[in-house]
Amino acid sequence: MSRLQARFERLQAEGRKALIPYVTAGDPRPDVTVGLMHAMVEAGADVLELGVPFSDPMADGPVIQRATERALVHHVSLHRVIDMVREFRARDETTPVVLMGYLNPIEAMGYAAFAEAAQAAGVDGVLTVDLPPEEAGEFVAAVHGHGLDPIFLIAPNTDEARIERIAAVASGFVYYVSLKGVTGAANLDIAGVGARVEAIRAHTALPVGVGFGVTDAATAAAVAAVADAVIVGSALVRRMEALAESPGEIAPAVAAVLAEMRAAMDGVEHRITEESTP
Repeated sequence: MSRLQARFERLQAEGRKALIPYVTAGDPRPDVTVGLMHAMVEAGADVLELGVPFSDPMADGPVIQRATERALVHHVSLHRVIDMVREFRARDETTPVVLMGYLNPIEAMGYAAFAEAAQAAGVDGVLTVDLPPEEAGEFVAAVHGHGLDPIFLIAPNTDEARIERIAAVASGFVYYVSLKGVTGAANLDIAGVGARVEAIRAHTALPVGVGFGVTDAATAAAVAAVADAVIVGSALVRRMEALAESPGEIAPAVAAVLAEMRAAMDGVEHRITEESTP
């Protein structure tokens, strides 16, 4: 059983939802990332999503674009991100880690070489935002062959036929992009998100995570009421940007945001359990 499957099954048994923070590896400096990963776990993160810096982050908004630029100044490559995961695993063997990024660095490394290196370092899943499922056969075979979960995005306008195609190749969980546009957008329609999550669940038994538009604890709690996982990125990266010149303050600041979200999520889930008990 993969770490992702084990984590989601444990959370389901506990009646809780996954909190998945995203940060860009190497932002604002490479020596911040591993300590930050541990701090996020201690604050209540269930899965970590680690962004691989890329020179053309077309799915990301200005906040994460700037984070990528800060990391690239320090020459943070895919190889270096994998090394960060290996270092993280020296202290944490159980928290799932998903790499999120773009296909070009993986293609440059080679699918088989990437999958082998990622598995050896302790990576659990890979989300390549610009790889459509229709073209992912070779990639999926490579990562599956090394025990990694390929994770795919589902957008608000994804039709049912394409959801079926995504569900056929995805594992670990599926990532529902709750808003049209790039990361960092706002104005989340929770009722609409809930309806779309239910529509996705009609096509897959995989957990459904919701990202884009989760800005605070109240939003995280609302999303947790309708989804299996809450994914938060820009709200954390924005806090990191404000502290880029004070890197020692980043881990405590991000941990505080996550702890507040974790508490709010658990509070909503507890009320739902009580209300459903006869």
